[in-house]
Amino acid sequence: MTTAPTELERPEVDETVATDVPWITIVWNDPVNLMSYVTYVFMTYFHYPREKAETLMMQVHQDGRAVVSAGSRDEMERDVAAMHSYGLWATLAKDDS
Repeated sequence: MTTAPTELERPEVDETVATDVPWITIVWNDPVNLMSYVTYVFMTYFHYPREKAETLMMQVHQDGRAVVSAGSRDEMERDVAAMHSYGLWATLAKDDS
């Protein structure tokens, strides 16, 4: 006895899957650290070229904050902890853009 394979009916459902939104590390301006030191930290920790590090430092200085990295939550928690170890004020947030 042979049985033909049965076809399963698939319901018509919108299967939009929300992926985990990337996270960002934000460095905030503070009255303590010199601009040259903030540039040094960005170059040392993130390995940014001087020009990019200076641009981010000026964003921190002028706008009060700058997004310095993006990635998974674990990576951003690591980056925030590193910024704290350098004495910078940093937080992480979901990237809503």
